[in-house]
Amino acid sequence: MATPEKRPDSPSIIEDHDPSEDRRIRRKVDLRLLPVLTILYLLSFLDRSNIGNAKIDGMATDLNLSAPGYNDALAIYFVGYVIFEIPANIILKRCNPQVWLPTLTLVWGIVSIIQGVVRNQSGLLGIRFLLGATEAGLFPGVIYVFSVYYRRNERSWRVAIFFGGAALSGAFGGILAYAIGNMNGVGGRKGWQWIFILEGIITCAISLIAYFVVPTWSYKAKFLTEDERKRLLDRLHADSDAGTNEGFKWAYVRQAFEDHLVWTYAFLFHGFSFALYSFSLFLPTIIAGLGFQTWQAQLMTVPPYTLAAFSIWMTVWLSSKFNMRAPFIIAGAVVGIIGYIILIASTTAGVQYFGVHLIAAGVYTGNSLLLTWPSENVSGQTKRAVAVALQITVGDIGAIAGCLVYRPTLSNNLYRRPNIISIGYLLFAILMATYLWISMSRENRRRERLLAETDGADNKELDEDRIRLGDRSVHYKYQL
Repeated sequence: MATPEKRPDSPSIIEDHDPSEDRRIRRKVDLRLLPVLTILYLLSFLDRSNIGNAKIDGMATDLNLSAPGYNDALAIYFVGYVIFEIPANIILKRCNPQVWLPTLTLVWGIVSIIQGVVRNQSGLLGIRFLLGATEAGLFPGVIYVFSVYYRRNERSWRVAIFFGGAALSGAFGGILAYAIGNMNGVGGRKGWQWIFILEGIITCAISLIAYFVVPTWSYKAKFLTEDERKRLLDRLHADSDAGTNEGFKWAYVRQAFEDHLVWTYAFLFHGFSFALYSFSLFLPTIIAGLGFQTWQAQLMTVPPYTLAAFSIWMTVWLSSKFNMRAPFIIAGAVVGIIGYIILIASTTAGVQYFGVHLIAAGVYTGNSLLLTWPSENVSGQTKRAVAVALQITVGDIGAIAGCLVYRPTLSNNLYRRPNIISIGYLLFAILMATYLWISMSRENRRRERLLAETDGADNKELDEDRIRLGDRSVHYKYQL
């Protein structure tokens, strides 16, 4: 195994605290990371969810999909995603995000284009599996990259902006699907085929630009001067392990799998993921079921997703202001549950459409917060990379369940029974968030007592011990 590149300077705790200089460097990092990575994730979510727009534009009929064929195509995407997620993040840890993330984008863009030329159900199933496999590394990879550029209390807002791209992709996708659908017959292809082809071409084009924009690791970031890079790493080192260049060891991978909190983060996302993906993939069908025509249903997906994006940004701002995550995640689940109840209980299209808005706001907001939680609370680097990937992997098993539960035979009454199951999954997520909140609160208090009893005698913990112990160190405080 090759020895990781060693940083030229060992970081030290910042002595000349200059908030204005820190803000300037942080803005510089923001401008380099946030726009390009948010766009890549917007494209990722667009290319996985546009199948919902294609379905109501005639795809199922043209491909002669069997009754469960559409659901199988949705589910098999997440099978590929789950299988390749953890390996993709391990590769990222041993590779370079500047090459790895744009390459993933280019490959899944090509796969997305191929979706537009499939001729039968078998072809659709195969290409959806490949799409899931090629997209698997982007989200956990970006979350991990954020963790080596931002301090723990700075990450949630950045990830919220990033995850807002998922919500905006739904709004953008609805408008784009409506426009592209009018190309029906152009070049001898149907409108739904052009949805896949043109959106895939857009992805490929942007991926080529991304090779020149996506940054490498923070300790060798070329868009920062040497002094800026040193100051950034000093800030990170004072806060967590992010400023160190930790070598890969399988022992760190094992630490992630042995940590009960890591698994609880994963089960938390499992609960939310069921609602997130079933909602996003079946929203056009649900709106069409309210009595609207195809072109209206495409456009009417825009307001719920727009509300979701603004809800994410507002709630995460409040979460950062109060320095809390758990209560806002629980509140997001509660809002989503209220939305599902309205959708189930009402018989008026307008009221049901209002319920759809609440579901979008609650589910997307809760997801944006819970997906940052492991990156804030898991240390060191390899353990965190595996924890983030494990969270998405277990979470996406919930997505598979959602895709299979929302069967065509249950579409009467706007998927009443599957929507009730979604409520159950969100209640499960509330239990997981509560468990994390209580467990980490108790552990923080226990560590505070230990430090008080030693009267600071062991405060001189060596850097080697700090890296080795990570979040198990008595000095490490969990973000609640």
